[in-house]
Amino acid sequence: MGIIDNGMLWRQFAAAIDMFGEAVRDCPDELWEQPLWSDQPDQWVAAGFSTFWYLCYHTLFWLDLYLTGAEEGFTPPEPFDLVEMEPNETLPRTYTRDELLGYLAYCRERCREIITGMTAEQANRLCRFPWGELPFAELQLYNLRHMQEHGAQLRMFLGQQARQPTRWVTRAK
Repeated sequence: MGIIDNGMLWRQFAAAIDMFGEAVRDCPDELWEQPLWSDQPDQWVAAGFSTFWYLCYHTLFWLDLYLTGAEEGFTPPEPFDLVEMEPNETLPRTYTRDELLGYLAYCRERCREIITGMTAEQANRLCRFPWGELPFAELQLYNLRHMQEHGAQLRMFLGQQARQPTRWVTRAK
């Protein structure tokens, strides 16, 4: 892959996934379906888009999709739905913590396999999305940043609402 080896990239990606997972596990039951932001449009709150559990689902959905590298042919594992691709889609129900932790474990293992096994040819494969195109390796850095952004939002919410501290993961094993 060049100057950054696959192991380094994996350890940092896994650290972000692990910190995200701690936020999912640490969320008190009474906050699971609470809106994260009070200034969201009413239709977002009514659809659950701004709730703790939905942001968890959203983050995992896109982690999984970006590991695929293309929208075409992507389907999340059961019991998850292909919701997030079109405006105004809504999920059929609230996903449980255990379901989302299962999806997290699935995505973590999938990420490990893809990142550690990535060849230079795979890293340079061009990926196209409605918002732009970039090489697969760069898409994974984008993917990592997306996971970190939402993990930080969840952690900030837990800090504000439940006074829960964050444990920093320097790098995963």
